[in-house]
Amino acid sequence: MMEVWRHAVEAAPASGPFVVTLGNFDGVHAGHRELLKIAAGRSKALDHRAAVVTFDPHPTVVVAPQRKPKLLMTLEQRLAAFESEGMDLAWVIPFSRAFSELEPLAFLERMRQTLAPVELHVGRAFCFGRDRSGTVETLEAWGADHGCRVHTLALRAPDGGRLSSTRIREALDEGEVEAAAELLGHPYALTGVVVEGDRRGRHLGFPTANLAWEQEQLPAFGVYVTEALLPHHGGSHFGMTNVGEKPTFEGQRLTVETHLPGFEGDLYGARLDLRFLHRLRGEAKFNSVDELRDQIAQDVAEGKTWWKDHRS
Repeated sequence: MMEVWRHAVEAAPASGPFVVTLGNFDGVHAGHRELLKIAAGRSKALDHRAAVVTFDPHPTVVVAPQRKPKLLMTLEQRLAAFESEGMDLAWVIPFSRAFSELEPLAFLERMRQTLAPVELHVGRAFCFGRDRSGTVETLEAWGADHGCRVHTLALRAPDGGRLSSTRIREALDEGEVEAAAELLGHPYALTGVVVEGDRRGRHLGFPTANLAWEQEQLPAFGVYVTEALLPHHGGSHFGMTNVGEKPTFEGQRLTVETHLPGFEGDLYGARLDLRFLHRLRGEAKFNSVDELRDQIAQDVAEGKTWWKDHRS
């Protein structure tokens, strides 16, 4: 089981040597996973443990709150992803104003005293320390002086463009969930607990599970084909999910509601992982409840066709 530290840099115990990788890792996208896999593989080859150093909250919360991104993952989800990629230790450094003022070499010295890294693995564009003044070149020079090899990885998307959490957020903001999945290496998912809604779907003949989601980033408003993972209710189910404010009913509250055709059972209080696979249309306001009901029936039929063509 992966060990988790939540120590400030001045309070962490000495425990090394490690093969270390550093970063925010929001979304733990395909490039992040490659970086983690490489570090885990090198740790085994060198007969050392693998450590990932990350930060919480996201640095922009402290240094530039007006630019704070909507996060793709909760911290607990990041930790689960680190463990699945073979990390032995995750050091979650509390990101504070004082920590943000730490000079790059001072941070590296603290890390050396704590983890005694024999190798560092980072993305080629990695920056750290006060005003993000530490670069890969800083790491390489420091590593040469301290017997620590520094390896960099160019994080490239399948189309050859940049691979970043920002680009994934941009795709989701446009409802391009398939493009986001290519960058992530898996479909984007919302997770949370099913809570009671206003039951409008049931009255329309299409009962829905209302998700109290945990992530900050939502796909654009609209109707999506989704895969609902319910570990205690038969596993994977085809779903039709609406993200939005239900304008036909003058909705003022943002909801994520999923209709599971053919599913029977009480989901209140159940945990739900909702994977977004394909966007059918944007959110629309209808002139009548009957018009909305007809559109939902059409959406379900189109969704079933897409699911059959792509998931069977």
